[in-house]
Amino acid sequence: MTHPGILYPKLTVIGFGLIGGSIVRAAREQGLVGEVAVVDANPAHRARVEELGLADKVTADVAEGVEGADLVVIATPVLATGEVAAQAAAALKPGATLTDVGSVKAGPAEAMHAAAPAGVHVIPGHPIAGTEHSGPDAGLAELFENRWTILTPKIADDEPYALAVARLSSFWRAMGANVELMDEKHHDLVLAVTSHLPHLIAYTIVGSAADLENVTESEVMKYSAGGFRDFTRIAASDPTMWRDIFVANKDAVLEMLGRFTEDLQAMSRAIRWGDADTLHAHFTRTRAIRRGIVAAGQESAEPNFGRDRGKH
Repeated sequence: MTHPGILYPKLTVIGFGLIGGSIVRAAREQGLVGEVAVVDANPAHRARVEELGLADKVTADVAEGVEGADLVVIATPVLATGEVAAQAAAALKPGATLTDVGSVKAGPAEAMHAAAPAGVHVIPGHPIAGTEHSGPDAGLAELFENRWTILTPKIADDEPYALAVARLSSFWRAMGANVELMDEKHHDLVLAVTSHLPHLIAYTIVGSAADLENVTESEVMKYSAGGFRDFTRIAASDPTMWRDIFVANKDAVLEMLGRFTEDLQAMSRAIRWGDADTLHAHFTRTRAIRRGIVAAGQESAEPNFGRDRGKH
């Protein structure tokens, strides 16, 4: 692929956590941006960004940070997206692109469109990449490589807007991502299945294990099998971010949770009545899905996800 060069002379990232920090690191490493400004409300985060030397300007003031920016990325928890967009609105320059990285699109996208002045291109986005870590040191320049970024642009015949969508798509591809365009509500339904419900299950099962009075905490730690360890990794994700996701995407999550509950009841009946054929057929089908994810390059095929590397 031909390197696109500098796509945005000035990039502003609002919220320097895992995703915001990874965008800055990847964009700088790939030479996609000129000046970089970081806005973060947390003074400890701002101090750390300055120590890391990853930004030309670091501030707590949203309007100051976005002034003159060609690309503004809101990388805050999703319930803050609308407020941040409103704070940025008056300082956004005509022709700038305003995007986000939230795991819920419909509500935050509506708020961004409502706040942005005419001439600013609002293109909501969601990179489907991450780890359980958060904060300024969590970012990785390679985080988006061979991962999907979904953009949910509005339907418009506006040529400048179409060019802005193409430019933002090039930006993500240059950082290693695959890009897909999608309707906002469809995005929220898909992510409720693939991300939000699994996190809810992980938070619940880890909490249930911790609440069992006849199992001490030391036993939970000592005898954790691979499956439970994977649940604890997911359940270690940022609590503020996930609180906001479940509030913002409640309709899709509740729909998927209802369907999951029905499936779980079917499994419960199969176990109760010793229906081995039903259990085997279900486990065979889900095993094939796992192999499909590995074949698509979205996960490692190594034992224990490659986490045992270097232990021996």
